[in-house]
Amino acid sequence: MKKVYVISHSHLDREWYMPYEQHHMRVVELFDDMIDCFENDPSFRYFHLDGQTIPIDDYLEVKPENRPLVEKYIKEGRLRIGPFYILQDDFLISSEANIRNMLVGFAESKKYGNPVKLGYFPDTFGNMGQTPQLMKKVGLDAAAFGRGVTPTGFNNQVSDAAYTSQYSEMNWVGPDGSEILGVLFANWYSNGNEIPNDKKAAQKFWDQKLADAEKFASTDHLLMMNGVDHQPLQKDIGAAIALANELYPDYEFIHSNFDDYLAALKADLPPDLGCVQGELTSQETQGWYTLANTASARVYLKQANVKNQVSLENLAEPLATFAAETGYVYPQEQLTYAWKLLMQNHPHDSICGCSVDEVHREMMTRFHKSTEVAQFIQEEALRHLTEQIDTSTCNGLPFVIFNTSGVAKQEAVTVKLEIDRILFKDCYPQEARQTLLAKATKPFKILDCQGQEIPYELLEESVDFNYDLPKDAFRVPYMAKYLTLRFPVKLDKMSYQTYELLEDLPRQQSGSLVTENSLENAYLKATINSNGSLTILDKETHQSVTGLIFEDTADIGNEYVYKQDQARETYLSTEFPSTVKIVTDTTFEGALELTTTMVLPISAEACLQEEQKNVLDVTSRQARRSQVKREFVIKTQISLAKEAKQVKFVTSFDNQHLDHRLRVLFPTEIQAATHVAESIGEVVTRPNEVSAVWQNPTNPQHQQAFVNLHDARQGLTIGNIGLNEYEVTPEGQISVTLLRCVGEMGDWGYFPTPEAQCLGQHTVEFSAQLTGASQVESYLGARGNQVPLVYGQTKRHDGKRPIADTFLTWTGDSFALTAIKLAEDKDGVIIRGYNLLNESIKHTVSLSGKTAVVTNLLEEVTDEHVGLLGPADIQTLRFRPCGKINHGHDTL
Repeated sequence: MKKVYVISHSHLDREWYMPYEQHHMRVVELFDDMIDCFENDPSFRYFHLDGQTIPIDDYLEVKPENRPLVEKYIKEGRLRIGPFYILQDDFLISSEANIRNMLVGFAESKKYGNPVKLGYFPDTFGNMGQTPQLMKKVGLDAAAFGRGVTPTGFNNQVSDAAYTSQYSEMNWVGPDGSEILGVLFANWYSNGNEIPNDKKAAQKFWDQKLADAEKFASTDHLLMMNGVDHQPLQKDIGAAIALANELYPDYEFIHSNFDDYLAALKADLPPDLGCVQGELTSQETQGWYTLANTASARVYLKQANVKNQVSLENLAEPLATFAAETGYVYPQEQLTYAWKLLMQNHPHDSICGCSVDEVHREMMTRFHKSTEVAQFIQEEALRHLTEQIDTSTCNGLPFVIFNTSGVAKQEAVTVKLEIDRILFKDCYPQEARQTLLAKATKPFKILDCQGQEIPYELLEESVDFNYDLPKDAFRVPYMAKYLTLRFPVKLDKMSYQTYELLEDLPRQQSGSLVTENSLENAYLKATINSNGSLTILDKETHQSVTGLIFEDTADIGNEYVYKQDQARETYLSTEFPSTVKIVTDTTFEGALELTTTMVLPISAEACLQEEQKNVLDVTSRQARRSQVKREFVIKTQISLAKEAKQVKFVTSFDNQHLDHRLRVLFPTEIQAATHVAESIGEVVTRPNEVSAVWQNPTNPQHQQAFVNLHDARQGLTIGNIGLNEYEVTPEGQISVTLLRCVGEMGDWGYFPTPEAQCLGQHTVEFSAQLTGASQVESYLGARGNQVPLVYGQTKRHDGKRPIADTFLTWTGDSFALTAIKLAEDKDGVIIRGYNLLNESIKHTVSLSGKTAVVTNLLEEVTDEHVGLLGPADIQTLRFRPCGKINHGHDTL
């Protein structure tokens, strides 16, 4: 007898086509109805809470008096929660953010009971290739998802492509070899929605629904998802199931849950189950609705997200961890609070930028709040660390530069140092400021910790208001004189060094990296050509590339999908006049500013709004670009440091144009069938050619910090900070989207989003590095660009720490560090990272005075050996003081 598992649920997009509070109030109503059914209807047995725990917080925020009932139903196993905190977008958040979503989700679930043993991705816009490994490392062996695989149906034939399956159930293998059971919602997660209670309607409903499910099912266990986006509870589901059992005696219909369904399914899986590999991104489709263009919707969100992630992952947590070694109280609860705020911006309709304007305004507030918490922790940890450093040998004003990235840095840093102050209690503010302004600044020089003089550039001398907030006294306001300086540093990964500002005549420096239109150091020469493009020459390999070409096209699509108009007119910056000026010319860094004045259509034709109001599919739209044009000025600062092997770009523009897309292009002569990009916990290899069924003229893809195209001799890596969309063509061109401007949300109705036109000032950052046969150094460099150097000013004093030191070291050049934090139970330090290569490497990590064991992602000790990192392996290490290692299994 075939068994039909009816699972009551509602897909709870926290915010989307309505602002958060509109969705929030509907969640409250859903919980009230669910509680009523649990209390009064014995046939209503289970409810699946969409794989999340945050709806519990959202409900109890409004009705805290119902906490005992919610706890009761979870403990009874009727309300099924977790394993995630929120339903995130896979590709647009960091590797660590994906992991923290599970870590917090498991912890929140265990406050009430146990999480559902299923990785739940019903509506993510494609699925990351590392899903199998991530699931296995939190103790899950199955995942359910709605996108990414094309089921082939009755004929049980599977093509050679990696994105098809003959069944809705399949084996899913990650790049490291981890394997889980994948369950595709082949008929969507609404295939059992609104089950009729009328016999005639029920007969029609079930005839269709059963046939649809059986078309793809590999067993006699059929899954029916009773719910959909924000679906109100079907209160009479018990009666509807009873009617189905009456009408279909050859089937058994039950009100069920995922744990029971999966147990039955696994017991009956056929031997011919298919296998899918790595990323599941709907590549075996016509290509219009992979929704990868959400990576470029509202780019400002992606930039704010990277800044927020870096502030937590790479600054606050590492600094707090190292400060905790000398008495600083690790602020775990504050960090969890900041992470939760950040993750509330990570659902797919949020971080993807495909919601109404009100949603994304509130997101920016959350980003600011979370980043401010991280900034507070960073400053407190820096203060503690600098107070612990022995600066007694300094003769001048000491300050400390910290490199908390996983890559050594040789670059210029900007610091703002206080050299004098007058307290308000000693002088009226106006008089204090004028006194400091009138006081001449004596000549000075900068020395490193070896006493070597460092060249510098004085950017600004200023007198500003400031204040101290002592821990044991009232605030202290004052006026202070500051020097803003820029100078070169050379710091190992995870290290710090003390510098001092000393009154003395500085040594005269000679040499320059700049000519009228070029930058040059020992490794590279970057030349701005007469048409405004840039040629980069690698002086070691003699390879070159010409790029920095800006491309503007129409976009008559929406927040989900880019669609160029039928005219397909393309504007290139090389077709317009440009000017060049020198903006930095020192012995350690040079920078040129390239200004290009393009003339672009101001918008699409007015008929686009009518097409939008008619909810006309983007592929059928006829609107073209306006004949009215206006100047679009692009300013790009191109910089090269003395010891750098990459060229950095900061591009800014004031966007007053509508309905268009701006990209930067780097054409190459590299002939390759594939390219690579940083994704979640891996450097993924993707084809440059699209599939035979692909119809979309473009092939957008997701990236984290970089994309790379290479052959056996040479390569080009383009790094970025918060620019998540790129395209690589079969001809060898890398294009990165800088801005995409549209006027509607899209999807199932007409939702105008004027703020998605992204009017106003924008600044974007990216980099370019030519490589030889090895690419890894450029990968790490691009990742390191996202993590700024930070500094703390201090005084002369004794301390427990030396004036320069390295906190953490490791071997294995392809190890990409993603986390340094205190363990959740505060017993030891957690170090996590992944292997950039698809080959095993010898790998050791050293943390002074501590011994490491390998843990899973829930920080439970495993039997894995320290010292080896497998292909694309994500590894977590727990360091405890020597002699304190428990080789049994920890519990969270």
